[in-house]
Amino acid sequence: MSFLEAENLILYYKTLRGPVRAVDNVGFTLNRGETLGLVGESGCGKSSTAIALMRLLPRNVERFEGKVILDGLNLMDLSDEEFRGKVRWKRISMVFQGAMNSLNPVLRVGFQVAEPLMIHKGMKKREAMKRAEDLFKMVGLPPDFVYRYPHELSGGMKQRVVIAMALVLNPEIVILDEPTSALDVSIQAQIMNLLKKLKKKLNISMIFITHDIALASDICDRIGVMYAGQIVELGSSEDVLLNPKHPYTQKLIASVPLLRGDRVPEFIPGAPPDLVNPPAGCRFRPRCSHAFGKCGLEPPFIELEEGRFVKCWLYGGED
Repeated sequence: MSFLEAENLILYYKTLRGPVRAVDNVGFTLNRGETLGLVGESGCGKSSTAIALMRLLPRNVERFEGKVILDGLNLMDLSDEEFRGKVRWKRISMVFQGAMNSLNPVLRVGFQVAEPLMIHKGMKKREAMKRAEDLFKMVGLPPDFVYRYPHELSGGMKQRVVIAMALVLNPEIVILDEPTSALDVSIQAQIMNLLKKLKKKLNISMIFITHDIALASDICDRIGVMYAGQIVELGSSEDVLLNPKHPYTQKLIASVPLLRGDRVPEFIPGAPPDLVNPPAGCRFRPRCSHAFGKCGLEPPFIELEEGRFVKCWLYGGED
């Protein structure tokens, strides 16, 4: 049985033009110790899926429903107070995109890491700060950096602090929303090596959100490809990257330049659809070179083989 299971997850935002269907009937599973990657173009619903799982909802939510089952417990049945007290940060935590925005500029970073221990665990400040020092060592920072302010740290150091914040209450699942997007390539590699080390050492499950397929291939056990608020392909990293089935996944991978070989990177024609008024049927249809009459209908999420899914009429399915 899967450790985390999302079923028919829906999150719409209210706007003057109508509801934005940011997450539209998304479903996936996550096993213990596994890393699931969510990849796709900007605006496809990756971060909104994370927000839905963490229940960090903005005020303009129009529709939020579905099932999120964690170890047999449907989290959607919990009140906001119960979810905050029992789940958020204790069982599921998150590393947000842009470390600087996650840190209070006027508080020492060590206190910001230690504060949840004082609030949720009732620890004394001295004990909590000692735990923060241990976490700093775990993420590759000198322990005395707990007394520094955010502006005294580099981008990579701030990212390590935010990762320490996510680990402070020993969660079972960590959601990472493009944790390396603001970093240069050498620091990016250091953070990725850190995440792989933490995954192996702590046996935590991760949901890794990125638009960088190369990063996803480096750390993810399985990959879900998102397009226009939906998962259109899901399978093992090897299957999705080496034998992509959905036309969007094929175009996405073909757009990545290769270090060796003569293949010229392809581009995806057109633009992502307006999620206030998405196209009927398959949402990739206006940009797809394989589109045919049946694509005007909503395609089913077809299981090609065990654990391998694709949302496309090219692979059969009933009307």
